[in-house]
Amino acid sequence: MQRDGVSEIAESPEGDPGELRLRRLGYGDLPAVIAIERRAFPTPWSLAMFVLELSKPSGICLAAEDSDGLVGYLVCARYDDVWHLMNVAVHPERRRRGVATDLIEKLFEEAGPGSRFTLEVRVSNAPAIEMYRRFGFRSAGRRRRYYHDNGEDALIMWLEAAEGASVA
Repeated sequence: MQRDGVSEIAESPEGDPGELRLRRLGYGDLPAVIAIERRAFPTPWSLAMFVLELSKPSGICLAAEDSDGLVGYLVCARYDDVWHLMNVAVHPERRRRGVATDLIEKLFEEAGPGSRFTLEVRVSNAPAIEMYRRFGFRSAGRRRRYYHDNGEDALIMWLEAAEGASVA
């Protein structure tokens, strides 16, 4: 459902705190973003990194919230004619319930038909890799020792056109 530029997606898994709302991420969300970021990643982004990305008018930064508050977010930057999906995170207690999928679908909607996307993901993050593959992303190589915390490689993935892309 679309209302006032905010998507509302009804969720019904047991214990779910209600409707998920998708909207633009704002500076006021950053305390909650940092809290999720620190729980989600071994090398979390700094507050300054989020401020920088939010300040770029060409980017798309999205928030997912329910009655308990912010449960996930997405940060995507535009470089020439390519979108770089830089950060997607969901509160650990809300994972595997479609929050990241909803955020990515909203990103595709806002970026428009024919948009091209790239991203890096840890080679060990099988659930994320599988989700990206369901959207049509394909492996395009590795960045050796990309992650500084443990020297892990990043898998480079590309989606050449997001027209109608959705998880099957």
